[in-house]
Amino acid sequence: MLPALYSPLLQARTPDEFRDEIVRTTRQLGFDTVSAMVVIDPEPPAATAPEQAGDERPVALQRSEFVVIDNTPAAYRAVFDSSDLQQADPVMQYCKAYSIPIAWDQSTYVDAGRGPLWEEQARFGYRSGVALALHLPERHHFMLGIDRDGALPIDAGERQRLLSDIQVFTAYALDAAMRLLVPSRQQPDRPSLTRREVEVLSWTMAGKTAWEVGRILGISERTAVLHIGNSMRKLDCRNKNQAVLKALRLGLIH
Repeated sequence: MLPALYSPLLQARTPDEFRDEIVRTTRQLGFDTVSAMVVIDPEPPAATAPEQAGDERPVALQRSEFVVIDNTPAAYRAVFDSSDLQQADPVMQYCKAYSIPIAWDQSTYVDAGRGPLWEEQARFGYRSGVALALHLPERHHFMLGIDRDGALPIDAGERQRLLSDIQVFTAYALDAAMRLLVPSRQQPDRPSLTRREVEVLSWTMAGKTAWEVGRILGISERTAVLHIGNSMRKLDCRNKNQAVLKALRLGLIH
């Protein structure tokens, strides 16, 4: 069954509604500010014939497209939008390279030699947080960061539960962001699922395990797992939850 905390994101119809929902969810998780960012990198330049000696033609450089939805405090907006901050921020640099969540605090900045940057942002409530980036096919990227004025949980178990919650939050936010923020011309192609794959995903959405799906459809658990795997591959998703969300967005299941 879809978690009640995150499922309203699937009903967002406009970027403003999406912003309202991610802010609501962020606050229910115990954080104050949130930033959801879609990045679309340009296509690599097409190969051209070797240039003749002395032929110095300018090369048109395309820039990545950024779409950001957030509730950044107005007083911090100029600093937050600064390209210099993006280059200096160790959390941003981490997210450019990895898809594993990072739980950060003052020590993250001090260890990276960016202590003064943390001091600056802490004045606006950015003392700790969690950030997660997903590097997707077709040069698409999605980053979600949530922040607060207090400390993160010290207990290892509690912190791990928080990171797990934020990973689920990111999966739902990704689906809504790709649907609402990415231009239709840049949307991924709609894949074709078999009738059985649609049935298996639909029962998975209802919270059924592969064993339960097999019993319902009269197939083996192994076959149900195979259909889930095929659906994940076709939808280009890393797990079954992402596959369900993407299938919902594309109208493949209801």
